[in-house]
Amino acid sequence: MKIKSLYFMFSLCVLPLGAQEIEYQLHPVTKAIECMDIRNDNRDMKWLLDTSGKQYKWVTEKYSWGLGYFTQNQNGIMETFRWKQPSHVNGDTVIYKTGGIEILVKRTRVQQDLLETYTFKNVTASDLELSNIGIYVPLNDNYPDAATCLNGRTHAHVWAGDNAAYINATHMSGKAPHLGLVLLDGCIDGYNIDERSLEHAYSNFRGVISLKVADMHLAANESQTISWKVFAHNGWNDFYQQILKRGAAYALCDKYVVEQGDKVKVCLYSGHESDSVWIECNGKRMSCLRNGNSWQAEMPLTQMGDNEIVFHYGQNRKTSVHCCLIPSIKQLMSKRAAFIVSNQQMNDTTDARYGAYMIYDCEEEKLFLNDMETVSFHDRDEGGERLGMGVFLAKYYLQNEDTAIKESLLKYLSFVRTRLQDQNFNVWSTVEHNGRNRAYNYPWVANFYLYMYKITRDKQLLKYAYETLQAMFRNFGYGFYAIDIPVCLSLELLKSANMVAEYNQLKADYLRIGETYLRNGMYYPSHEVNYEQSIVAPAVIFLLQLYRETGNEDYMTEARRQMPLLEAFAGLQPSYHLNEIAIRHWDGYWFGKNETWGDVFPHYWSTLSAVAFHYYYLYTGEESYQKRAENIVRNNLCLFFETGKASCAYIYPDHVNGKPGKFYDPFANDQDWALVYYLFVNNGI
Repeated sequence: MKIKSLYFMFSLCVLPLGAQEIEYQLHPVTKAIECMDIRNDNRDMKWLLDTSGKQYKWVTEKYSWGLGYFTQNQNGIMETFRWKQPSHVNGDTVIYKTGGIEILVKRTRVQQDLLETYTFKNVTASDLELSNIGIYVPLNDNYPDAATCLNGRTHAHVWAGDNAAYINATHMSGKAPHLGLVLLDGCIDGYNIDERSLEHAYSNFRGVISLKVADMHLAANESQTISWKVFAHNGWNDFYQQILKRGAAYALCDKYVVEQGDKVKVCLYSGHESDSVWIECNGKRMSCLRNGNSWQAEMPLTQMGDNEIVFHYGQNRKTSVHCCLIPSIKQLMSKRAAFIVSNQQMNDTTDARYGAYMIYDCEEEKLFLNDMETVSFHDRDEGGERLGMGVFLAKYYLQNEDTAIKESLLKYLSFVRTRLQDQNFNVWSTVEHNGRNRAYNYPWVANFYLYMYKITRDKQLLKYAYETLQAMFRNFGYGFYAIDIPVCLSLELLKSANMVAEYNQLKADYLRIGETYLRNGMYYPSHEVNYEQSIVAPAVIFLLQLYRETGNEDYMTEARRQMPLLEAFAGLQPSYHLNEIAIRHWDGYWFGKNETWGDVFPHYWSTLSAVAFHYYYLYTGEESYQKRAENIVRNNLCLFFETGKASCAYIYPDHVNGKPGKFYDPFANDQDWALVYYLFVNNGI
């Protein structure tokens, strides 16, 4: 079983390096780490948030690296405490005291690493229960602009894997050196995000990260310790090798979302000797086969939805792999298509939105009307990302002809052309045409027309698609990084329909966009978010499509140059929520019912990376990119349920701003784009 070969596929961009020693500076008052660097890294890299309030006024000294908080239960009295300033300093040991706990923080150098040890000691005469223990690791994961991101920001890929927890802080450029943290002793079982709000940099600030230490029971004078090392590395392959060199462990799986009846292959790699590794899954225990420093097992999953496969190893250590069991993918898509037709189309003929596909509230089990009496966002209207339902159903129908689906699509077609668009083919987000005239909407409408043409062979629909794209150019020019511009599909269909004038004009338009993308290179303009994966991915996708249409190597060269930026957004943590899933952290607020900020894993726009990888595979023959593409779209299937319902966002952190996470938002909103791209990556549709 060669699990590793399936996953160590990230582009490895290495800068010439000398010694990669971790350097840090302590705050003079708090004695927490206020900045951290890698020696001989000549970039203007800021690995940590500036906690002086200068970078973000809400990020202050209390969030410095190594400070934290806990909730104490003493004789039934619950109280939350923070450690902020030391009671005294003894050499390289800083001692804080708050509540009934003394926290001893020791920092030492071990070769080029920074070794940190946190000891929690009960200094009272009674037992204490500690919960919600968090240690701040304020990695600088935010989006001021592309230039700043590519020089001085990091994507923080967190794995709260119990005794095998880690963080891979990948430089946003994709170029080494990167920063790593690996747990050596103790247990990290989650992470929290703080300082997320509309007032705090909108969607451009991921928040302040804190690692959640497992709950503790401490008798009088008893203590517990956690320790980790911080080190430099050259990318995911090297990161995992560095973990093993430091005596730690990590787990992987061959795939994370599987169909009923299928099996998964899991593997634990360990940097220390252990003869007693075993697995627990859904209450059942099974043994592993040893192969050198790895332990492997193959098993079916029996529980629909989430399955935690726990490795037990060493001295009472554990870590896990998270997989998701679904019914057959064919059944999942069939149920989803039927649910949209039956439950998410406006069928009230007296409503101006008649025929629209709309949000469904899975808690209330009814359409979300987004009417004037409801205070809501434009990301919940009858246009915008909801167009994904139409594109999905059109693609699905091409493989599964169904009268009810076709009737629904024709009704939706009428809505889009007569209510969502005006006579000049401008695309609005509402039927009143008083909301946003938004560039993103235009390619989505054009795609819908193109797929409806493939169903009906009505050439008028090709004309609609063409005019819609022309309206986009009139309104927004040639510098917008729109999602899903249908370069290859539109040119192919116009050419086959002998619409020569439209073909020539549209190709000329695409070439003008290509000129802009080549000129901008990696310095993308700000969009609704200043810098994000769904700016980089559309750039790579567009360049690859132009390469196919023209054969011009400049487009392939630029796409290849930008690919490491795209890859850097995603990590390889062993969970269907995280593995190859690009970081996004705002959609739960804008698109969800619960209006929750924080990491959304998976988010369906992560499938844009899959589209880029698929195109890259098609034009280069590098099969590893196709495997990665399939992995991404498959992991996104967890957003769809056996009943046909769906969720627009899974809020992954344990807490965001103190409120619980780990839930699927009740709105079935915009997630169907994941199915659109699943069909493209796997079926070429």
